Amino acid sequence: MLKIRELGHRDLERYYSLMEIDFDSEELLSKAALHKGLLRGNVELLSVYEEESNMDVAYALVFCRGLYGYVLLKYFGVFPWYRGKGIGIEAMRLLNKRYADRQGILAEITDFDDPEPDHRRKLLKFFARFGYVDVKSDYTIGGADVHLMVKPIKGTWDISPVYHRILTDFYSRCMNPFAMDKMLAIKPVK
Repeated sequence: MLKIRELGHRDLERYYSLMEIDFDSEELLSKAALHKGLLRGNVELLSVYEEESNMDVAYALVFCRGLYGYVLLKYFGVFPWYRGKGIGIEAMRLLNKRYADRQGILAEITDFDDPEPDHRRKLLKFFARFGYVDVKSDYTIGGADVHLMVKPIKGTWDISPVYHRILTDFYSRCMNPFAMDKMLAIKPVK
């Protein structure tokens, strides 16, 4: 049986190297920014682990505090040696249960070059399976277009008019304005 536990600063040091493997360097927030987010309670680093063996099988980094009641699933990954065994599905169920009292859960899918041609399509299908829907948006991370999805829980699925405020609020809680301008280009939808 899988469970979730919160991790801390020391764990971030270990998990950051996994994030560097799983995510493009242009979309990866600095370790200092993530430590700042953890310290202030704006970010949660979570481990999904097998209860019987106490072995970690997946991780998630979630922006959990914001003015609008949503959370942002910033990074989500299954350890390479557990992929293809249904761990991602179970982990996502646990994450959805953990944040069931929120307005919704946001997920970003970036359009960086990927050696696997179907990777983006598979990610979109994976999130759609859990009730995530497309949000009309216009922003980039590290110069790459972002496909924004939301799983509405208590809130609406149509956050297009305010998505730019929600995301700016999340990122400003752990990044300085200079770093945000360098990494992000978030524009309101017309």
